[in-house]
Amino acid sequence: MSVVPGPRRGRGGEPGQRPCEWSSRLECTSSARDCPPRAGQALCPEPGAPAARAMAAADSTSATLRHRDLCSRGIRLAGKMRSDVVDLLDTYVEQQGLDASANVAAVEGVPVAAVERWDEQTGTQRLLENLAAYRAFRALLAQMLEEQQEQLGEADATLGRALAAVLLQVSAFTYHLEELLRLEDRGPPGEEAAVVPEPPQLSLFERKLQGLGVLRELAQWAVRSVRDLRQLAKAGSGSGTAASPAESP
Repeated sequence: MSVVPGPRRGRGGEPGQRPCEWSSRLECTSSARDCPPRAGQALCPEPGAPAARAMAAADSTSATLRHRDLCSRGIRLAGKMRSDVVDLLDTYVEQQGLDASANVAAVEGVPVAAVERWDEQTGTQRLLENLAAYRAFRALLAQMLEEQQEQLGEADATLGRALAAVLLQVSAFTYHLEELLRLEDRGPPGEEAAVVPEPPQLSLFERKLQGLGVLRELAQWAVRSVRDLRQLAKAGSGSGTAASPAESP
């Protein structure tokens, strides 16, 4: 009598199922969706799912580390910039023959560092305000440097070098802020708002006072930038977190 062979059984599976392929590490390598479980093992996952999750987690970790690194370096840059601006203020007052305690009216085009409800701002708001401020300072300092060279030429190289050095730091810090905004998945805005308005006809003394006002406000912004970046570093990549009132400037 001939024996009719029965249906093939998978390794521990139902009739007709394809055997599950297991690697030496007891991980299922089969692409079959009906892969049966092995004793002590979970069901065979969708092909590529663990790798995709691992890549997503790695990207998230990389972005977080990049964010913290940029914040840390930005804090150092802002601290160094403030120190150099304070030194520049002393040189500027001395070389221009000004009184260090002179009252200076608000200068058009100079953003004010002081802000109401600083503790309620999101990280993105902080970055955008900082970026707008330093773009404006970059244009204003370039204008000051040009006027300084026209007025004194090479007669006062010390002040010119100090202005140029601070301008370079402001430019570098501006780029740094743009990099942080790129991590926000929005990128930096255009620079149309950073265009300096046509300066009014001022006397030489008035232009000197205007330059003093620009440098004073830049020093204040450097202080605020350190606080803003410290708050961003604490919040990690979640820039929507507001600061505590105790840390407000």
